[in-house]
Amino acid sequence: MKHVRHFTPSLFLSLVHVCLVQANYAPYFFDNGARSTNGNMALLSLSEDTPVGTHVYTLNGTDPEGDPVTYGLAYEAGSRRYFSVDKNLGNVTLIEELDREKEDEIEVIVSISDGLSTVSEKVRILVMDANDESPEFINTPYIVQVPENAPSGSSIFKIEAVDKDTGSGGSITYFLQNIHANKFTIDRHSGVLRIKTGVTLDYEKSRTHFVVVVAKDGGGKLRGDNKVFSATTTVTVNVEDVQDTPPMFIGTPYYGYVYEDTLAGSEVLTVVALDGDRGKPNGIHYCIVNGSEGSFEISNTTGAISVIKSPNQLKKEVYELKVQASEVSQEDDISVYAFAVVTIRVVDLNNHPPTFYGENGPQNRFELTMYEHPPEGEILRGLKITVNDSDQGANAKFNLRLVGPGGIFRVVPQTVLNEAQVTIIVENSAAIDYEKFKVLTFKLLAIEVNTPEKFSSTADVVIRLLDTNDNIPKFSSGYYIARIPENSPGGSNVVAVTATDPDSGLWGEVKYSIYGTGADLFLIHPSTGIIYSQPWAILDAEVNSKYNFYVKAEDTDGKYSLAEVFITVLDVNDHSPEFNENIQEKTMIIGSPVKIEAIDQDAEEPNNIVDYSIMQADPANVFDIDQSTGEIKLKSYIRSLDIIHNITKNKDCIWSVVVQAKDRGSPSFSTTAVLKIDITEETLHKGPMAAFLMQTKDNPMKALGVLAGVVGIMVLITVMISTAMFWRNKRSNKIMPVRRIIKKRQTPQSRTVRMEWLKFKRPSNAAEKFVVEDDAKSLHNENSNNNIQVAPVPPTAPLPPPPPALAPRGDVLGWQVPTVSGSLTPKFTNKQLKKRGHSSAHNALVSELKMKFEKKNAAIGEPHI
Repeated sequence: MKHVRHFTPSLFLSLVHVCLVQANYAPYFFDNGARSTNGNMALLSLSEDTPVGTHVYTLNGTDPEGDPVTYGLAYEAGSRRYFSVDKNLGNVTLIEELDREKEDEIEVIVSISDGLSTVSEKVRILVMDANDESPEFINTPYIVQVPENAPSGSSIFKIEAVDKDTGSGGSITYFLQNIHANKFTIDRHSGVLRIKTGVTLDYEKSRTHFVVVVAKDGGGKLRGDNKVFSATTTVTVNVEDVQDTPPMFIGTPYYGYVYEDTLAGSEVLTVVALDGDRGKPNGIHYCIVNGSEGSFEISNTTGAISVIKSPNQLKKEVYELKVQASEVSQEDDISVYAFAVVTIRVVDLNNHPPTFYGENGPQNRFELTMYEHPPEGEILRGLKITVNDSDQGANAKFNLRLVGPGGIFRVVPQTVLNEAQVTIIVENSAAIDYEKFKVLTFKLLAIEVNTPEKFSSTADVVIRLLDTNDNIPKFSSGYYIARIPENSPGGSNVVAVTATDPDSGLWGEVKYSIYGTGADLFLIHPSTGIIYSQPWAILDAEVNSKYNFYVKAEDTDGKYSLAEVFITVLDVNDHSPEFNENIQEKTMIIGSPVKIEAIDQDAEEPNNIVDYSIMQADPANVFDIDQSTGEIKLKSYIRSLDIIHNITKNKDCIWSVVVQAKDRGSPSFSTTAVLKIDITEETLHKGPMAAFLMQTKDNPMKALGVLAGVVGIMVLITVMISTAMFWRNKRSNKIMPVRRIIKKRQTPQSRTVRMEWLKFKRPSNAAEKFVVEDDAKSLHNENSNNNIQVAPVPPTAPLPPPPPALAPRGDVLGWQVPTVSGSLTPKFTNKQLKKRGHSSAHNALVSELKMKFEKKNAAIGEPHI
């Protein structure tokens, strides 16, 4: 039976899939060599100082079918993970610090996968050395025992240090610190420590030496820089003693004494010698070589020297013994030795202390009475003191000293042998002061100098002082400050001064007095020092508020001192404010204040500070006043005369206002006055002249005085100009009289002289009375001068005087003095003339000024210039 296979579509797809799977090839790494930075990391070498986080390699491979590949890193169990990889890019990063000394090779399993197949390889990464280790000494500490007789240049120790690094970083060289001050040297390669050539060790001079050894590596790269590391250690060299030094006596020189009561066989002194080799010392044997003369002996083992005769059998006063100390070795051999000289003196027994004597025998208290402040260097002759020591020789030598307040007296002599007369001399006269010490007490001390007993004795010296007048009275202060109200009655106490004189008796009594230009109003009690005012004195702070003078304190001998007294008279509120004379009438222009002023004659604030107020006004609600300045102004709503006319039926606009000036004293004083205020509106004329007219409205004499002054200045200028031209023409005539030609001038037009103080910016009705009209129409002559006298027209108001008339001289016809003539006429514009009659208030003001000028002229007559 024949089988026929039929292929269905599903079976065909399965067969295709199997064929595709079988055709997939595994991915693989590129093998780029040992020094490549990408591939499979085989034979990669990394320095141990590579920083963590460094990109160290890139895994690189491919898939034969071109599929994308991923990368991976794996480690053996228990191994440290040193690297991480970006699975897509293959970038390998160091994540753990490398240390070649701990692990010089790292095994890593790298893998590459295309998603279907994964290929893994185990690679070995070599860790390269970097110079990151310091040398280390082994077998420390180093302690070396060296005998002091070791020859110079000999080796005493070997020092060893290791460095875990390789190459130059692991090579070590040695050297010593302070090589010049050191007794040792070291081989730089082997580390063998030797004694320097020509140097020996000495146990007796230095038993221990400390040698600082430095081990340094050969250097190498570390993180890109060349680094050299070193380490130090100390070698302790102990020097061992060797028997090479003779014995030495301790405590030389030796002195001994044999006294008159010393018994035979008594020990005088002991000498001590030690083996110079202190490490292993030998025993010492003592003996007296010579000088004993059979009077002294020494212990062979202890070195104690004893006297073997009684002191009265000793024939010499001084004995010098030569003592030998020898070393005894362990074999009882006497090897090296040394000598010492012992001086023994036979002396008298010191059994008498120093003793003080007066005129009648032994005495331990001396007294004297004297005046204070004697001259320096003076001897206290009233003291008869003698000191004596009955011993002989050195036992009779002692020092004298005065114990008590220092620097006042000194004693002579200071060193005594056997006996001396004691003298006390004044050294500091200022310290001998009755006011400080009425009695001075000292101890006179005598103490032996060179004796073991140091016997001593003392005597009391008592000096009683008498007072002298050596002090001046002294004030408790160099100046006194006092204050007294000005209303204090005569005889009032002001201040008490105090002065003291520390002297006793009458010399300490103080009498006070005062003097000086400011003392006229004051007295002082001569005993108590109380300063008070004269019974008739009237103090006034407004007249004089400060007084100063001197006060004197004087004792009975005329010694005195001064102090200065400053007295301030305190102001009392005893004056009322007073208004000035021009307060009765004031003219107020609407919008501008008027000011009143009152003065308080008190000297100080707040007594002389004045406050102003309006006590009464009818109607009341028209004016305000500034409390401090006294300025009176209309209420803010009053801005024209029409408003005022609506307030009151008083058409002349004159108010009587009762104002008060009150000071701030306690108690307070006040003054009232009636002020008439004429209210008018502001004129259109402004400028200096209008302001002047308004200011002088209440004082016409002031305007007249100013006008007369201006006229006088004009006359003076005219005379000066005329005189100058006269002298010029006269000189010209004398120089060229023949050629002088006088030409007739044509008749000039009338010229106007304008005075600056009559120059207005705007016309004013009040200024019309200052217009000077020339009715004569400016008389002229051919030379344009005013030598021909013309009678002036009497003015209706004060006018500048006419130019001075010069009488013609009949004998001189050749020349005439030219002058300037003219009229004083204010210049008005058409605009000013149109506004001349704009306000009846202005006309009233001008009329009032004109009337006052006429009254003043009538009272004093016509002006004469």
